Amino acid sequence: MRTIDLRGRTLSPAELLAIVPRATEARNEALQVAAQLVSDVREQGEAALRDQAARFDGVTGHAIRVPGEHIRAAVDGLDPEVRAALEEAIRRVRDASAAQVPSARVTELGAGARVTQRWQPVTRVGVYVPGGKAVYPSSVVMNVVPAQVAGVRSVALASPPQRDQEGRVHPTILAAAGLLGVDEVYAMGGAGAIGALAHGVATVGLDPVDVVTGPGNNFVAAAKRAVAGTVGTDSEAGATEILIVADDTADARLIAYDLVSQAEHDEQASAVLVTDAAALAAAVADEVERVAAATRHRERVSVALSGPQSAIVLVDDSEAAVAFSNAYAPEHLELHIADAAREAARYTSAGAVFVGSHTPVSLGDYLAGSNHVLPTGGQARYAAGLGAHTFLRPQQVVEYDRDALADVREGIVALAQAEALPAHGEAVTARFERSGESAGQGAPGAGA
Repeated sequence: MRTIDLRGRTLSPAELLAIVPRATEARNEALQVAAQLVSDVREQGEAALRDQAARFDGVTGHAIRVPGEHIRAAVDGLDPEVRAALEEAIRRVRDASAAQVPSARVTELGAGARVTQRWQPVTRVGVYVPGGKAVYPSSVVMNVVPAQVAGVRSVALASPPQRDQEGRVHPTILAAAGLLGVDEVYAMGGAGAIGALAHGVATVGLDPVDVVTGPGNNFVAAAKRAVAGTVGTDSEAGATEILIVADDTADARLIAYDLVSQAEHDEQASAVLVTDAAALAAAVADEVERVAAATRHRERVSVALSGPQSAIVLVDDSEAAVAFSNAYAPEHLELHIADAAREAARYTSAGAVFVGSHTPVSLGDYLAGSNHVLPTGGQARYAAGLGAHTFLRPQQVVEYDRDALADVREGIVALAQAEALPAHGEAVTARFERSGESAGQGAPGAGA
């Protein structure tokens, strides 16, 4: 891992944004490629999906719409220990997601003047579950459960066809879908799958969805940008990120394990340590080398840790650490610092915050109850992670009676005149005219 030494420097917010480690070239390339893949699916439908499956997944002749018996067989064949873990994850995420559904609220603005705030679920959702370098049944849970809690009636799930499974979706992903009652599953992956969910593919029975969600690599994240406006999307949950803020009280060994745990996702994964303790930084560098060399995906980890997106950042003090972290706005933020619970309030920009040495990101990936589909690429400065709220639309229901409208009639007319939109005012005054009278003739307040 490279070292970025910021000690002795006072950086403005703009300078911090410019200096944070990012794999910008990879993201820019992904935007161009993903847009073309989405366009191909929109224009060519199933033919494009099959072409992309052959090119990227090494699969041909597979069933894109997964037969129901495959899902049922996957549930029946699921390892009991994995099933128990998935069922517990479902329970925890369901409980935590329920807290994200607001109750309807009625505001009485006066006699007969009422505005009701309600939250309506979208009708149909498409969720994407990655399946390239790893298998992610946990992502099935993280996407589907909040949608169900929000009240979504129709869920379509997409995941890449697997060459070693004869072109089928991985059975563990199918089993997770089956446990949640999802029976509409498609064997399609990457940016093309995002395009298919957004635009629909009639020949395989896929109707367009209203919202597309789910994690993936940079191409999947870029594809969401390509379909934005056609459908709603969650934040662009691309290649994973972990930023750890640590001081001299931290355990270098645990930090190393946590950095490597996220680096094993993908060669584009970002792993960053920010510390004001130079001795800790050196110890972590040594531990990372040891842990990475012993892990199963050491080659992938090595590429991720040596890339421009990963670094050890040296800062002067805790204030500088806070400023750097908030500028970076990581997907996952771990705090290995003294009094972490109190200090956490200062870290305002992160997809999720993991407080203390016994709260690793791995916990959030599986069984914390929180959602692991989170914004990447700095989007946590303005975007939220996936939750029940992702699938809800706030609506205001306005109800005024005649007297309540009369109370604000003159103000509406005055503002309409000020904006040179007199018909707006006339639409109100017309309600106080006798039948057959024209606006401005004889009705109380007409034209006022």
